[in-house]
Amino acid sequence: MGMMKCYRRTNALVRTRLLAMCAALATVLLCAMPADARMRNDKLLNRPYADNRAWHLGFGIGLQSLDLALTHNGFTTTDGETWFMEQPSWSPGFTINALVDFRLNSWFNVRLSPGMYFGNRIIKMVDTTLGSQENQNLKSTFVALPVDLRYSALRFGNLKPYLTAGVMGVADVAKKRDDYLRLRTFDTYITVGFGCDFYLPFFKLNPELKFCFGLGDILQHDRPDLADNPSAMKFTKSLSKARSNMVVLTFFFE
Repeated sequence: MGMMKCYRRTNALVRTRLLAMCAALATVLLCAMPADARMRNDKLLNRPYADNRAWHLGFGIGLQSLDLALTHNGFTTTDGETWFMEQPSWSPGFTINALVDFRLNSWFNVRLSPGMYFGNRIIKMVDTTLGSQENQNLKSTFVALPVDLRYSALRFGNLKPYLTAGVMGVADVAKKRDDYLRLRTFDTYITVGFGCDFYLPFFKLNPELKFCFGLGDILQHDRPDLADNPSAMKFTKSLSKARSNMVVLTFFFE
């Protein structure tokens, strides 16, 4: 009996030591595996914690094109002229923005991107009755404040697509001239767009395409500057309203 008790105690001690060794080995493996996984993750995922900040800064540069949607009213001058105006093509412009991004949760961000927009619109004017033609280059320099709500999809590797919607207020600070058409200084746009985050080793690159739709009539109908040349009012009188649109391609660096 004494030998059996000793054997049992020995087996119990051996089992205890084996369990202790297994537990120690499992602990070492469990500790080592996350470290190895983190090493692999750091190689695969650039800037894995970039989206966890409450807010961050950035900047953007890009291209934009202005469009002017003109609504005619069929005005006919005393000489029988009936003028039709259109913007036959888009001219590329340049943009530069600052960026402040506020994180709401894992899906939504609020983004402020104040900036400068430089562009122009070439308006072609045709008298459909007599065939006369005129052209005008409407140059604009916008000081803009876009405010966007961004909805992001799940991150897939180093990519994360997103959608945006918001409003943008602009002030055209370009010097006004005595042109055939003159546009108002202030305008408001509704904006929608989409883009994708590219996570690079040292920063995040976001190409973003945005469509901006003007809400109001920006044509200046009252033209006291043309008091000395009333015949030039025929172009303004031929339009009931003019609405501005814009397409913007921006590359944000965050």
